[in-house]
Amino acid sequence: MNGWALSLVLVAAVVHAFWNFSAKRVGDGGAPFVFLYYTVSAIVFAPAAAVFLMLDPQRPQWTWLLAALVTAALHVAYGIVLQRGYAVGDLSVVYPLARGTGPLLSVLVAVLFLGEDPGLPGLVGALLVIAGVLVVSGGAPAEGGAPPARRRAGVFYGVLTGVMIAGYTLWDAHSVTELAIPPMVYFGSGALAQSLLLAPQALRERARVARLWREHRREVLTIGLLSPVAYLLVLFALRIAPVSLVAPARELSIVLGGLAAWRVLGETNAVRRLAGSVVVLAGIAAIAMA
Repeated sequence: MNGWALSLVLVAAVVHAFWNFSAKRVGDGGAPFVFLYYTVSAIVFAPAAAVFLMLDPQRPQWTWLLAALVTAALHVAYGIVLQRGYAVGDLSVVYPLARGTGPLLSVLVAVLFLGEDPGLPGLVGALLVIAGVLVVSGGAPAEGGAPPARRRAGVFYGVLTGVMIAGYTLWDAHSVTELAIPPMVYFGSGALAQSLLLAPQALRERARVARLWREHRREVLTIGLLSPVAYLLVLFALRIAPVSLVAPARELSIVLGGLAAWRVLGETNAVRRLAGSVVVLAGIAAIAMA
């Protein structure tokens, strides 16, 4: 895998783990909380996208707007499902399952339907990443751990979030490569559309939106600023490396998320989580050789 692309993806993974930890701290914020941090992203990055568009020699196409609307819808669904998962499940279950299911589906579609060939090291690395995710998220709950119902809810929403991740990853890869949309323009217009799509719900729940802003302003700003940075790095990586390698390489964030769940949130099964994290790192090392 291209060294520059791998560097972008690994930095994105660190940033991604950090903002997901912030999202978990809010818990049941629901669509109003997602609206708040998407709006912060839009306020910051939509003007930057407009400036970039004016300076870029490419002429904008109507297909760019359609692509931005599709990614906005997928990201809105992703944000709401993820936040619901954090409200009803543990970070150490929802996060690794979401991050593992996404690249698994992305790699399968990229290899089977898009004709990508990650090579033997890349394929082995992707499988190791997925295996490590299963180790992190599987196993019997430790004594005093989450009750079965909470664990089942975490598994359900983790997998559902992963499906959303696969959807927007594949669509975004198509948009920035086949449609040749500049990543900054694509993300900025998508962020604006995300905020607008959630605006009707936010208006209906104005009091809750105001309360979430008062009580969780720091988390809103953290996610609103760091989530775009993480994904812009991934979009740039997708322009120079195949999605079948980029998607699994992002999963270094699982290691960091697992450590945060153990050390900061006091979640259980630390040994299994760390063992799975080592497998994930081995997979990323194999992808780096691809």
